This record gives sequence, structure tokens and C-alpha cells, in this order.
Amino acid sequence: MMQEFNRESNTIASKSVNEKITSLAINLKVIIEQIREQVQNIE
Repeated sequence: MMQEFNRESNTIASKSVNEKITSLAINLKVIIEQIREQVQNIE
């Protein structure tokens, strides 16, 4: 699921023409990576 979220945020960042949306998508990728690490710690 985290991998799919990451793909979607990549798509948003790459297709965005708005600087604010691109920045938010990049921040989202950071948060997704943090969640992914937490999930691995639980497993």
C-alpha cells in the first residue's frame, strides 16, 4: 500500500504545473517514507 501511495505522489509531483502542489507532493513522499519505516518496525 505504501508503495502505491509513493507512486501516486510521484505522479502528482511530475504532472503538476503548480509549484505549491509539487512542493506538497514532495512533502507527502517524505511522510509516506516515514510511515513505510514505521510499518517495517511493526513487522
